Amino acid sequence: MTKKGLVFWLSISLSLNIMAVAQSDPGPRPGTAGAGSFLPALASSEQALFAQAQQRFAEIDSVLGTIAGEDGKGLGPTYNANSCGTCHAQPAMGGSSPGMTSPQNPVPNPQIAMANLDGATNVVPSFITANGPVREARFVRNPNFSSDGGVHDLYTVAGRSDAAGCSLAQPNFAQQLSHNNVIFRIPTPTFGLGLVESTPDATLLANLAATQNARTKMGIGRQFNTSANDGTITRFGWKAQNKSLLVFAGEAYNVEQGVSNEVFPNERSIVPGCAFNGTPEDVSNLSALSDLLSFSAFIRMLAPPAPAPPTSSTLNGAGLFNSIGCNLCHSPSLQSGPAVYAAISHVTYNPYSDFALHHMGTLADGIRQGSAAGDQFRTAPLWGLGQRLFFLHDGRTSDLVQAIQAHSSRGSEANGVISNYQHLRPSQQQDLLNFLRSL
Repeated sequence: MTKKGLVFWLSISLSLNIMAVAQSDPGPRPGTAGAGSFLPALASSEQALFAQAQQRFAEIDSVLGTIAGEDGKGLGPTYNANSCGTCHAQPAMGGSSPGMTSPQNPVPNPQIAMANLDGATNVVPSFITANGPVREARFVRNPNFSSDGGVHDLYTVAGRSDAAGCSLAQPNFAQQLSHNNVIFRIPTPTFGLGLVESTPDATLLANLAATQNARTKMGIGRQFNTSANDGTITRFGWKAQNKSLLVFAGEAYNVEQGVSNEVFPNERSIVPGCAFNGTPEDVSNLSALSDLLSFSAFIRMLAPPAPAPPTSSTLNGAGLFNSIGCNLCHSPSLQSGPAVYAAISHVTYNPYSDFALHHMGTLADGIRQGSAAGDQFRTAPLWGLGQRLFFLHDGRTSDLVQAIQAHSSRGSEANGVISNYQHLRPSQQQDLLNFLRSL
């Protein structure tokens, strides 16, 4: 072989090798959102309720409800956002964190502009960036080293035109970051959650029992978070810490926006000079539902996200998803039970989650919630993943490959599955990635 021929052969060989290992995240799927609308089988009266509830979900809150365009009342004294729709926005209202890379609606992190809205004097924390995810911050420990775990809101109403006299300071995030005492969480999508809420405990238990042998061989456990009151399975939130959509929405309204309500009636971070309304600030009356009841109704009637049409690659990826064991935690299908709305009753749906808790190794955040330990998380539902911008509980990556790899570490129940993934041929790994982005 001539020197020129050898160089050509080496060049072709190198190119083929590069192609063989060039699996990549296809990125958030373009096109219509395929999410954010009501369940198609809702009655006309239920659709009308959904439309009204959706307007409430998008409502922007101010402290007193007296600022034009910010008609909701009760913001603060501390807050992370001023509307449910601020955080749950991608790819449509009800989803997860918005962002600059959205094919549907590219916007900078809204928490940046919120820092000084209406005269507020907040400083944007270092972990909130224009091209990063919407985040909440939790402190792991108190100053006396006892467990904290609670949300410490980014901002206060101090300086706002509708909060005269309030001088409440922000938490010292820089100090807490230097002590490695801050963990983050991003918004969980709410699409299809009415189906999840109406799924009987027996169905969830039977789903795990059906794969008991396979999960045991892979080192995957079987544990649900449960209510300390009635012992039933809780299933909402990153650690499945919330029992119902009403509790889920009530906690978020109080914690993320500072609005006291019928489920969480006490004001958070209350200090002299910063309380401007009686409590609870959001209540139902004879003429209208409260914001909270509207939020939970909106979420309950949201349809699941629609997947993309299948291709030969995504069909192959779906088979690989099952064969390497992803389905042992990310259950492809479940069935709801009887529900108030006929559209939710006895429906087979595809959440790609078992809603159980699993030990995730170094992904641990050190926060215990209910029976969920510091290294345990609820299996994140994968439906709608194709149009999400940020992954894992803290939004640390936008790359699906990195998110998969982060599942593998000492103590993680996913190690066997990730080992199987790593032993796939490069073309098979790409098919699996394509399948996940089709959901």
